[in-house]
Amino acid sequence: MKKIIALMMTGIMTLSLAACGGSAPAGDAAGAAASSGDTIRIGVFEPSTGDSASGGKKEILGMQYANSETPTVEVGGKTYNIELVMADNGSSADKAPSAASELVGKDVSLVLGSYGSGVSMAGGPKFEEAGLAAIGVTCTNPNVTAGNDYYFRICFLDNFQADVLANFAIEKFSAKKAYCLGENGNEYDQGLVAFFTQVFEAAGGEVIADSFPTNNSDFTSYLNKAKSEGADVIFTPVSIAYAKQIMEQAASLNIDIPFLGSDTLDDNMVLEATKGTNLQLYVSTFYQEGGSDTFDKGIKEYINGNSDALTANGGNDTISAVTAMGYDAYYVALEAIKAAGSGDKAAIKSAIPGVKWEGVSGSIAFDDIGDAVRDTAYIKTADTASGTWAFEKVQTGSGSK
Repeated sequence: MKKIIALMMTGIMTLSLAACGGSAPAGDAAGAAASSGDTIRIGVFEPSTGDSASGGKKEILGMQYANSETPTVEVGGKTYNIELVMADNGSSADKAPSAASELVGKDVSLVLGSYGSGVSMAGGPKFEEAGLAAIGVTCTNPNVTAGNDYYFRICFLDNFQADVLANFAIEKFSAKKAYCLGENGNEYDQGLVAFFTQVFEAAGGEVIADSFPTNNSDFTSYLNKAKSEGADVIFTPVSIAYAKQIMEQAASLNIDIPFLGSDTLDDNMVLEATKGTNLQLYVSTFYQEGGSDTFDKGIKEYINGNSDALTANGGNDTISAVTAMGYDAYYVALEAIKAAGSGDKAAIKSAIPGVKWEGVSGSIAFDDIGDAVRDTAYIKTADTASGTWAFEKVQTGSGSK
């Protein structure tokens, strides 16, 4: 089925390459290959360096908090410690395969990650070759799972996310013309722009799309073009580093056009760039503070009580949606281990499709492709006066709730 889906998607993906830290129970010889002593290891395939490091660190933070909260798992009547084994994929498709191979070499039982679809697609074949299942946390590009039986994910997909944002633009701003801006050659950016364009144009709107070169730092000409062309909204599904620069430069140019951002823009660094400005920024994301009072209280205490966690979170205790997703992914992994009845990677891979979990980000289950069954996204906006995120609405692809 996955192979069929991959072929069906070839048209648009060719053009756009779409996106956005044990042993088995006694007698289980196979499980012993992916475990050591009384510990079961879970690989963490995330960027802690590079352009996506801010998001990767926040995603890891959710896993680490969950691990501190539930550091063991009961399997076959025996308690095993859970160890998170880190591998930095460097936010780069070039570095991702070696990071994936590093985890394979450390005999982890399954993998969580990554923040970033490009690195997930680049590392995916290594996991598949090793027969090692990976559970994507916020890698939203449809091609992460299409054609790879060993990659699953708990987040919504980019085609859904773009649908959500295009319909939000039409409903909220009566938008007729949209300016789209992404990094040239970036699978995540270009995929979202392509999906957004399809939906927006199908609704009768006009799209003007531009791509900027990698390592670009001056967005003045692009922002001025959006203004001169009379765009009603600016859709820019870029990395955290680029988004921060775009927001800062848009503020200096007094751009009053509403910005729409994908899940990557749901980050403290981007939020800080809007503080004290007149910018309008709306992002689609996986979680908003207030979704779970228990989780919110616990993660804030964890962040404020740990200097490394506070630094990883950008120096404050604002809860990122990717942190909530990392937290949920950890518990999905534990459920898969329990369902498998061992730390054997093959048994865990077979168990994942049947896992269901009520997470802080919502109900989690998998379809026959390995993707999460999700039909809603949070829309939130930057409160530029307070420097916090404010809830806007819950949005489906076809409209709001």
